[in-house]
Amino acid sequence: MTQPVMNGATAPAALPDAAALSGGVADPGATKPGRAGPRPGLLLATILVGQFMALLDVFIVNVAAPTIRTDLHASGASLQLVIAGYTIAYAVLLITGARLGDLLGHRRMFVTGLAVFTLASLACGLAGNTGELIGFRFVQGAGSALMIPQVLSLLQLTFTGEARNRAMSVYAAVLSSGAALGQSLGGVLVSADLFGAGWRPVFLVNVPIGAVMLVVSPRVLPRDARRGSERRRGLDLPGLTVLAAAVTLLTVPLVLGQEEGWPLWGWICLGLSVLLFGLFMLLESRLARRGGAPLVSARVLRAPGMLRAVVVIMTTMAVNAGFLFAVALHLQSGLGFSALRTGLTFAVAAVSFGGVGLNWRRLPVAWRPWLAAAGLLVAAASFAGLGLALRGGGDGGAALYVCLLTLGGGLGLGFSPTFTLALFTVAPQDAADASGLLATVTQLGQLFGVAALGTLYLNRLDLPGAHPSAHAFAVTAVALTAVCVAGTAVALGRRRTA
Repeated sequence: MTQPVMNGATAPAALPDAAALSGGVADPGATKPGRAGPRPGLLLATILVGQFMALLDVFIVNVAAPTIRTDLHASGASLQLVIAGYTIAYAVLLITGARLGDLLGHRRMFVTGLAVFTLASLACGLAGNTGELIGFRFVQGAGSALMIPQVLSLLQLTFTGEARNRAMSVYAAVLSSGAALGQSLGGVLVSADLFGAGWRPVFLVNVPIGAVMLVVSPRVLPRDARRGSERRRGLDLPGLTVLAAAVTLLTVPLVLGQEEGWPLWGWICLGLSVLLFGLFMLLESRLARRGGAPLVSARVLRAPGMLRAVVVIMTTMAVNAGFLFAVALHLQSGLGFSALRTGLTFAVAAVSFGGVGLNWRRLPVAWRPWLAAAGLLVAAASFAGLGLALRGGGDGGAALYVCLLTLGGGLGLGFSPTFTLALFTVAPQDAADASGLLATVTQLGQLFGVAALGTLYLNRLDLPGAHPSAHAFAVTAVALTAVCVAGTAVALGRRRTA
């Protein structure tokens, strides 16, 4: 991997911004201001477009689900797999994709994943039945799992100094706003009914973008070069196999449990996943003691503040995904919003989420250790406000949009500084491992949010009352508020120093 400005023989120097951000920990890659190469802006745009495409496809199908169900005569379980099959494959294979990038080259894996994702998107858009659509969604998720870990690795390994600070801020903004924008774009495309294609453009929109990206990416991404002993790290097939099985056994019942009435097999799978995660930790510890290369380096987990950052990131993504799932159902099924109106409503939160992700570094340096906690508190207040605004069965009026605006900003403050902190505490040689870990945490947080908070909303829909959907969302809003308060306590935890 090309590292033009990261010389391992040069002693790292702390950037003031990085040190202040991470509670006194210097950016390990900040030897001097640097950039990726002759076209750093084009490189950054290329990999972040890939990131954005993959993230959109986690959520863009949500608003299209009713149309897919009608057009393909899909059962509830089949529709759930259409929506979640992508996320299952994505979550299961992310760490594998990170290690393959480390072994075979980040540019090669990015382009390969992009090609798989683009072709699978075309196949999804042309699918003739639910079985085909489910299968191609799994392939689409596998393509994302190859592509997305390379984004973080390329950012970590090819940008330094202030250029790296800016790149990470843009990355966090893209990652944080993609969920809401996915549902917004989905609503626009479904309502437009382009060429009478109904739901199909939510997949086909990826094809022309992916085709352009396949032409541009090999020309702007740095060439893959041998990296000495790091190049010979093994794939750790036992660890990969056990981890993939553990994540599969965890995610499948979380995705299908509500639809299937939480059957016994789901609880058995969840129990087995806990055992396999324990086995995975034992295997990785043994491999590390033998001098091997575990999938997640112990240095990554021991990085100052990393475990706390993981919890805060997972909390933020869980409440974000759980909220989007519940409020999308409430707005369309409970209040009768069209797909277009629902999608545009989410744009308010997406803009504030992304805006905060881009601009939080403009705030005074002394505030930075407290931004994540402050953001989660703002999100908690916003969830409480949304519950009150929508509790009586009305559309909330102006209060709905005010709460969405503050909610997006609060979650942006909770996510973006925390994510950047986690990256600044990881050495460049551990970029691939960190990228796989953080991407997996992000996906699992979204799955937990939909499974737990989405289930809470759905279970309250059957209760008697004049406005069951409004009541269900009000109860969910209370839970969302409580989770944000708990996340605030974690964010305020005592900071480790180097």
